[in-house]
Amino acid sequence: MVSPIKQFKVDKLNVLVFADRSQMGQAAYELYRDRVQAMLAAQARVRAIFAAAHSQSDFLDALAADRQIDFRRIDAFHMDEYMGLGADAPQNFGNFLTRAIFSRQPFGSVNCVISDAADKEAECRRYEALLKEAPMDIVSLGIGENGHIAFNDPHEADFHDPRWVRLTTLDTVCRQQQVNDGEFASIDQVPTSALTLTIPALVSCRTVVGVVPGERKAEAVRRTIEGPVAESCPASILRRHDDATLFLDADAARFLL
Repeated sequence: MVSPIKQFKVDKLNVLVFADRSQMGQAAYELYRDRVQAMLAAQARVRAIFAAAHSQSDFLDALAADRQIDFRRIDAFHMDEYMGLGADAPQNFGNFLTRAIFSRQPFGSVNCVISDAADKEAECRRYEALLKEAPMDIVSLGIGENGHIAFNDPHEADFHDPRWVRLTTLDTVCRQQQVNDGEFASIDQVPTSALTLTIPALVSCRTVVGVVPGERKAEAVRRTIEGPVAESCPASILRRHDDATLFLDADAARFLL
């Protein structure tokens, strides 16, 4: 692994800071690879959840180039999705992940949310049932500018949500982030609701690999690390996970250096 420029632990969360996002992505991939290899040595299949965001690109590119993992034994899922943009919309997270990783490795199965499902609540139930067929093993995720993980924005995040998948509304900071990422030309084009895996679903995974680059994430990272563990910064829940590692570049960690 590339050597971090800073490494520390807060509560249970391991935090590694790298000089740039390329090093960060490579290091995150290497830990992910090692965890998955260990799981595959002990069990027949691995069930993995992926985030769709530009923040994940360095990590996903490294994973797409991997020639060591037996992806045929990995069942892939994704963690959130806009509803109603149309199945072919390039902004759909399932389509993003298909381009970034799902079409680039021979996964045993790829399980995507049906983004144009007519009955959205039924789609929540269908996807939750898929997730609960067996324990979830590993999740790779980012942190939003408002501190969200998946689409659990602070105003609706619930550390004790009884559901694993639900419909949620997106706050203004979250929607503006999608514009900042270049996915939409204006905030008026960004959907106001989406389907998301809840926080209990995400933290049910045995291993969490967080990948967070960029100066725009620095305040959310500071709150995740230094603030209270509370729904006001949903990512702070990672500090309670038994095997969570947060990979940052220097820009995202600028308040911590």
